[in-house]
Amino acid sequence: MVRPISNDLRKRAVSAVAKGESCRSVAERFGVAVSSVVKWSQRYRTTGSVAPGKMGGHRKPVLDPHRAFIVERITQTPHLTLHGLKAELAARGVKVSHNAVWLFLRREGLRFKKNTVRPRTGSRRRLS
Repeated sequence: MVRPISNDLRKRAVSAVAKGESCRSVAERFGVAVSSVVKWSQRYRTTGSVAPGKMGGHRKPVLDPHRAFIVERITQTPHLTLHGLKAELAARGVKVSHNAVWLFLRREGLRFKKNTVRPRTGSRRRLS
């Protein structure tokens, strides 16, 4: 991953824009992208600082607080699909993607087979 540009350069660019110079001319003079100068100026106006935001890191899983509900639903209804579980979570006000539900189940080791009653397609007897 690329390192953020130094705060010194950011401060000089933002102060040049604040003095009335255009973002394009400031970007050309300092050798950075115009979008960077615009974003630095916006950040300075909103937060009062040109320091970069946090980069990287891990997000806390969204479904961790709802683990008890998910486990209960899977034990009650073992044929429940991922989309069905996603819909039930949405009814409770938890909006997540299909992939988020799948990753949560996989990480927790909560795997289930949807069609255990039906025979597989290849095991059917052929009638002559």
